[in-house]
Amino acid sequence: MRAEAPRTQNEVALPAIDALAEAPFYIPSTSPSARPRRTLKHADTFAVFDSHGDMGASAGGPDGLFNHDTRFLSRLELLLGGTQPLLLGSSIRDDNVTLSVDLTNADIFEGGHIVLQRDTIHVVRTVYLWRGVAHQRIAVSNHGDDRVSFTLTLLFGNDFADIFEVRGQLRAKRGQAHDELRDGNGVSLVYRGLDGATRRSELTFEPAPTRRSTSTATYELSLATGESCSLFFTVECHGAQVPKRKGFFKGLRAANRERRSGGATTIETSNEVLNEALRRAMADLHMLTTRTGEGPYPYAGTPWFSTTFGRDGIITALQMLWLDPSLARGVLLRLADYQATTTDEVSDAQPGKILHEMRGGEMAALKEVPFGLYYGSVDSTPLFIILAGHYTERTGDVATLRRLWPAIKRALRWMDTDGDPDGDGFLEYGKKGIHSLKTGLQHQGWKDSFDAIFHADGRLAQGPIALAEVQGYAYAAKRAAAACARRLGEPDLAHELERSADALAERFDAYFWSDELDLYVLGLDGEKVPLQVRASNAGHLLWTGIARPDRARKVGEAMVSPAFFSGWGVRTVAKGEARYNPMSYHNGSVWPHDNSLIAWGLARYGLMSHAQRVFEANFAAATYMDLRRLPELYCGFRRRRGAGPTLYPVACTPQAWASGALFLMIQASLGLEFDPGAKEIRFRNPTLPIFVDQIVLRKAGFVGAEVDVALRRIAGHVSLRVLSNSGQAKVTMTFADRPS
Repeated sequence: MRAEAPRTQNEVALPAIDALAEAPFYIPSTSPSARPRRTLKHADTFAVFDSHGDMGASAGGPDGLFNHDTRFLSRLELLLGGTQPLLLGSSIRDDNVTLSVDLTNADIFEGGHIVLQRDTIHVVRTVYLWRGVAHQRIAVSNHGDDRVSFTLTLLFGNDFADIFEVRGQLRAKRGQAHDELRDGNGVSLVYRGLDGATRRSELTFEPAPTRRSTSTATYELSLATGESCSLFFTVECHGAQVPKRKGFFKGLRAANRERRSGGATTIETSNEVLNEALRRAMADLHMLTTRTGEGPYPYAGTPWFSTTFGRDGIITALQMLWLDPSLARGVLLRLADYQATTTDEVSDAQPGKILHEMRGGEMAALKEVPFGLYYGSVDSTPLFIILAGHYTERTGDVATLRRLWPAIKRALRWMDTDGDPDGDGFLEYGKKGIHSLKTGLQHQGWKDSFDAIFHADGRLAQGPIALAEVQGYAYAAKRAAAACARRLGEPDLAHELERSADALAERFDAYFWSDELDLYVLGLDGEKVPLQVRASNAGHLLWTGIARPDRARKVGEAMVSPAFFSGWGVRTVAKGEARYNPMSYHNGSVWPHDNSLIAWGLARYGLMSHAQRVFEANFAAATYMDLRRLPELYCGFRRRRGAGPTLYPVACTPQAWASGALFLMIQASLGLEFDPGAKEIRFRNPTLPIFVDQIVLRKAGFVGAEVDVALRRIAGHVSLRVLSNSGQAKVTMTFADRPS
């Protein structure tokens, strides 16, 4: 028997934890897919393919066609001559409208002899989504010397799984499924759910296949040398509110028009790799944004979070506010419409609280999961107020502010009542002595995994919990609301909110600063005991402005210290902490959105060299990523020469706030501020990252007053040149100390 090594005084043995038992909505990681995945999305429909354009050909995983949290196609596989074709290439178009896959045949044998030599048949699969329908064109051509005859077969099927089943939730009962052949060229896959809803996948083949069943469609093809043909295949998610289905080419033209209709500021730099990353990020944000009744809303990410999330939508809108304020307006109006008006323990609703998550699947309808309309977030409410304030400062849109003002006041009331149940001045969540809520999320800040909030010795914290960054959000929310109140002619309320914010800042510093850590603590537990853990949460405090300047400098030094900084970004938890694990979800990984908020805060306090290190690290990570796309998160291992970052196996990609990260870091670098009243764009202490010599902004500014500007590094300094100016916008550049 091997003797156990003696433990040091500060080392503890952490008990083994069953993640599924502690956190029923945990996303398990099983065997990785053998093929890279490709994602398309339009409105409330998204699809996850493998690199061949198939679905479900590799065991497990999130492959499929989804609409409103239900899978409408779980298997799709193309065969040539009864065998899997060979992959030549696969790519998502730069604007994310289409997936294109090039395939060819393998050697096909009959009776021990090759009857179709490899590389004879070329197949191009072109796929796009439009208004609840997946369209696919299969173009087939013969590049051989002789006429060839062969079969092309599509295998298909569906489980009508709820997204939470795909994530790993088990159900005791399911509804009834059956399949039907339709007259002519169609197949219907039908599911009658336990919620009483009938969901149908309507498959249509043009031209009609030679043979078909409820799981296969086979074409007998014969092509002369140089001859080509095209087959068309659609899957309609029946129940999606869609107009009459368009043909392949009409639908594609409509999808192209919609994707090109954006009017946001565009960015060009001297670094073409950065340009690629920015173009992909902008395309991802366009793809993830759904037009709702209230305006555009960025869904959080695919595959797990393709729906309205409060926190994610707000932070994405903040990241993109300088480029496209319409996104923030859509987020604010939608969240105001769904603001809670009553108290409900299961959904964690309380009057004035802002939505955390919205779901539309069978399990949500049956309340098998509490996420139909779910309010289990302690930070969405103050973040909502912050976004309203920033939106108004950016645009001067007082009409929208007046429309939002009742919701803002209700949110402020929640912060002072239900959000602070013991009246100690801090926002908190969770019941006394409880660290696991089986009906919802046990942790309700952005780090919401079951083991993310803990003590220095690794013990899980028990509630109610007051997170450090949430107090910063509360401070910034009160400051933002005060500015809004003053705009709307309520100076007494503005003064009261400012006094409350100042009192919170003093109390916060007394309770949350740790001389032992030389850093803000992670939070306070239910007994008001500080969680003496070095976590990236402290970095969020800088962008809110709650930190004293001397504290901010220490936070900045910590964020770029070896314990936090991996070389690919700031880790969520510092190396050396009891639960540090660079492969975990929240305890040592690197999240781009987290890093962008940290960089924004560092810039606010004038810590530009630190902010630029964070920017460079995240950009460097993007250069190694597929499609130059920053994922939701990646592992926190140290950066090694000649090697890229280590991927996290079940990270969402694309993810909205990861896509917005580089844009916020650019704003932080350039010191961009806007004064809509004076139509002034200000660059305060602008700097360019070391990997860029020039940045050009086009269509920056305000409605009716847009400019194109170029910022260039010359002899170690930044110069500014206005390239064009419509509407007489004013552009200024200043170099002075940034206020804290």
